[in-house]
Amino acid sequence: MEFNYRYLGRSAIDDAPDASDMSFAPDTLREPAYFKGEIAHPVPFREAISALHAVVTSDLRFKPKDRSEYMRWVEQHEAALLAEYMGRSEDIAARAREVTTELSELRRESGKVLGPYYRAQAEYFRYLYKHDYNAWFVLDPVITVHPDEVFFECFSEDESSYGRLACTHAMFKDVGEFAYGTTNIDYSAELYQQFQKLRSYKRTHLTIEPAGFSVATSREEDYIEEKIDLPDSWVRGFLQVSSAMTLPATSFDLHPMDVASLCQILKRKREQHGPRSIRFVLEPGQPVKAIFEPWGIEIVCQRSRFDGDGANEIRIWGRRRLLLLQRLGPHMRKLTVHLTGTGLPSFYVADLGLMTFTLGLSGWTANDWSRLGNFDLMAPRAEVDEFTRKRVFDALGETWCESATSLSGRLGIDSALVQGALSAYAQAGRVIFDLSAGVYRKRELSRDPLPLSALRFQNDREDKANRFVEANLVKNLRFDATPNGMAAEGTVMDDAKRYQARLVVDRDERLAEANCECFYYQRNKLFKGPCEHILAVRIAHRREHGQGHS
Repeated sequence: MEFNYRYLGRSAIDDAPDASDMSFAPDTLREPAYFKGEIAHPVPFREAISALHAVVTSDLRFKPKDRSEYMRWVEQHEAALLAEYMGRSEDIAARAREVTTELSELRRESGKVLGPYYRAQAEYFRYLYKHDYNAWFVLDPVITVHPDEVFFECFSEDESSYGRLACTHAMFKDVGEFAYGTTNIDYSAELYQQFQKLRSYKRTHLTIEPAGFSVATSREEDYIEEKIDLPDSWVRGFLQVSSAMTLPATSFDLHPMDVASLCQILKRKREQHGPRSIRFVLEPGQPVKAIFEPWGIEIVCQRSRFDGDGANEIRIWGRRRLLLLQRLGPHMRKLTVHLTGTGLPSFYVADLGLMTFTLGLSGWTANDWSRLGNFDLMAPRAEVDEFTRKRVFDALGETWCESATSLSGRLGIDSALVQGALSAYAQAGRVIFDLSAGVYRKRELSRDPLPLSALRFQNDREDKANRFVEANLVKNLRFDATPNGMAAEGTVMDDAKRYQARLVVDRDERLAEANCECFYYQRNKLFKGPCEHILAVRIAHRREHGQGHS
């Protein structure tokens, strides 16, 4: 999916001994959205924007060991090794030495000829890493100006983490002209390095440049155009975040010292086998307990009590991503945790006083916002006619942020219909739910409407699996505990045929093995992913077993 951007110049920081001026270049192809103000507390802002940068650059996907150096060594010594193996006679050994000497001479000559090329190549990549590291960013951050706050949003490289930094208007002094709206901003690693120079003794101004929308034709050469071809999974993941925020969740507050204790365990210990999870044990009126598996290390958060109605145990995976919050520690008043269920997305809202930082994590580190069982987060929750949906969206556009209850009372529309309409727009990337304030906010993720029919499911098998579950065609479900996890099986009616599907989920809630009677599985096994019948049983398993919602 291709996104087009057009910036007037580049975002930059003008750093002087007594002041720092941050100027963000917005996308001039979008509706005007701009803001000017002096940051009242530069140091907390520096740490918060740096944490957002950590989310942007986060990539915790498995990277296989680089064996290129070893393979080059083998290639260089192959002749010598072969000669040693074959050197059974003096003549062969002498010839081998002669060939080895000749090869060594040729390699030296080759090194002289190609040496400048390899040095130039290495220098180029070092330069690119230092001066144009923004090529590593998949998509420039999104910034939105609202009547009560300015907030930045981003998504990680590995498509598993979402970050949102919201600054209230009280965070700024001498607020100048501004216009409500959403735009993409030009962002680079060099800009991040400039952020590190912000100090409390310097006046710091934030400017989302309004001039980007009203320049003369003579300045045409100053425009910078970018075309970024994004994988559908990236866009789908961003939509999944918006949709997942609206799900029911179990919530509790953690004291900053308890957060530090959790991070300390993650930095000190390295797991060698599963389950690699944190199990939160929640009992009403009792301190929150966090059990780190597989070691069984238990942290009792004495400063953090659970105020929910019923006892619960919820496990999360991809826990090392919580270290993205480390820089916020000294400025954090509390961390509100929202758990949507075992193996499902989780959200962490850090209260920084005049700012809030939201970290959204998928069920696992491995790009799970948009595949294998979590795609049903985008399924419709209520049928709302087009006229009602538009009324709700237009009403939200008048205030920019409002709760579903307030909109329901103002419009005289049933709250369930308002909730359904807002959820539909959240799935379309036009609305987000603000967990910290409990309100919906208008936010257009892209300039043009997103092709939801192409984004909702990763492939046809996911689409079919979801329809099987919605039509109640998954029967005879059975769940059994195994020594290493959970087994589920059931029958799926597909075009008047009955298919028996079975799957095993390991202790890390990953699909360990599966089988089905259908032709797709018999032909491809799991090499091309599970068939629609296995996926249907997996979705049914999620909906009926261990959701952990309250």
